[in-house]
Amino acid sequence: MDLPNSLKAVTLTHVRYRRGDQLGHFLAWISLVPVFISLGGFVSHFLFRRELQGIFFGIGLVISQFINEFIKTSVEQARPETCTLLEACDSHGWPSSHSQFMFFFATYFSLMGCKGIGFWFGLKSKWILNLLHWSLALVTMYSRVYLGYHTVAQVFAGATLGAIVGASWFWVVNSVLYPYFPVIEESALGRMLCVKDTSHIPDVLKFEYDNARAARKNMETKSN
Repeated sequence: MDLPNSLKAVTLTHVRYRRGDQLGHFLAWISLVPVFISLGGFVSHFLFRRELQGIFFGIGLVISQFINEFIKTSVEQARPETCTLLEACDSHGWPSSHSQFMFFFATYFSLMGCKGIGFWFGLKSKWILNLLHWSLALVTMYSRVYLGYHTVAQVFAGATLGAIVGASWFWVVNSVLYPYFPVIEESALGRMLCVKDTSHIPDVLKFEYDNARAARKNMETKSN
C-alpha cells in the first residue's frame, strides 16, 4: 500500500505558508477568520444570545457553503499549480469558499447595520464595524491568492457569489421569514430554547443595560 497517497489531512485549520515569510504567516491567520467566526461567533451567539436574526444569519452561511460545494463539484476547476507544493490540491478551487464565506458575512452584516439590527453604538462605530469586516473580507480574499490556494478568478468568483447569496438571504429572512418570528418565539421549541427577536428594538444594548440595572435595583429593594 502506498501510505502517503492513502492519507488525507483534515484541512479545517491546515494553512501553509513559506517559512520565514512574515506576511504569509499573518495572512495564514487571516485565512482562518471564517473558522473563528463560525465556531466562536455563531456558536457562542446561540449559547448566550438566542437571537433569531443571528440564528438565521448562521443558517444562511451554512446554505452558502452548501451552494459553494455544489458548484465546486459540478464545475471541477482545479486549484493553481502552487497548490501542489502545499499538498492541499485534493479539492476543487472554483469558487473560493473562504472568499464566499467572508463576502456573505460582510454583505449580510452591512445590511443588518443599514436596517439598524443588532448592537450598534452610534453612527461612528457603525462605520468602524463595517470597515472592519469588509477589510477582513478583502484581506482574506487576498490571502488565498498569496498563499497559493486559489487563482484571482477563483477568489473573485467566491466573493461575487458570497455577496449575491448574502443579499438574497437577507431579503428572504427580513421579508419572507420575519413575519413568522413571533410564531417561532411562541412555539414549544422556541420557548424551550429561549429564542427571541429584538430586531424591533432600536438600541438593544441600551435596552438590555437599562433592564438589567432596573432588575438589580428591584432585587435590592425587595431584599431590604
